[in-house]
Amino acid sequence: MNINEACFQHPQLETPRLLMRKVTFKDLEDMHAYTSSQEVTKYVPFPTHKTLEDTRKFIDFILEQYQINKKLLWGIQLRETQKFIGTIEFVSFEPTHNKAEIAYILSDDYWGNGIMSEAADEVIKFGFQTLNLTRIQARTFKENIGSQKVLEKVGMTFEGTLRKSMFLKGKYQDINIFSILKGEYTSQINNPRT
Repeated sequence: MNINEACFQHPQLETPRLLMRKVTFKDLEDMHAYTSSQEVTKYVPFPTHKTLEDTRKFIDFILEQYQINKKLLWGIQLRETQKFIGTIEFVSFEPTHNKAEIAYILSDDYWGNGIMSEAADEVIKFGFQTLNLTRIQARTFKENIGSQKVLEKVGMTFEGTLRKSMFLKGKYQDINIFSILKGEYTSQINNPRT
C-alpha cells in the first residue's frame, strides 16, 4: 500500500487497549475537553481552543482533509470505555524519500499510562510494514520531556536540536528531532525491548 492508497482507505488500527479510527463530529465534546486545556496544548502548534466552535472548526478541517485523501490522522479511543482521548497522525509525508513524520496529542487525564507509546508503536508498525517507509521522525519542543520519553520508549533516537527553528506560542522555539529507521525497527521486533 502506498501513501495515497492509505489516505483513501484510512484503515483502522487496534492495540490491546486502543481503537484508532477516523475522527467524527461525535468526538466534538471529548476533543474540546483536552484541546481547551492550556496544559495539553502547551506544546502543540495550534492555539488553545477557547470555545466549542474552535474545536468544531478543527474537526471540519480534519474531515475536509479526509475527503481529499490528504490526511492520515487517527482518533484514539479507549476500547473498554469508548472514550475519545486524543489523536495521532502522519503529519507529513515525503514519498520521494520514503519518509514521514508523526505527531500526537493526548488528554492529560491519560498521561503516564503508556497510552501514547502504545498508539505510536502501532502507527510506526503501520508505517514500516504497510507503507514500507524507510524513516519515521518526530519533532518536539525542547521542553516537552513527556513527549521525548514517549519517542524514546518506541525506539526513536534523538538526532539533535533545531535551534529557534519555529515561531510558536509567541516565541522562537528550539525543536528536538527524533527518528527511527526501518532497519532499527526490524531489529527491535526481532529483539524486543524489556
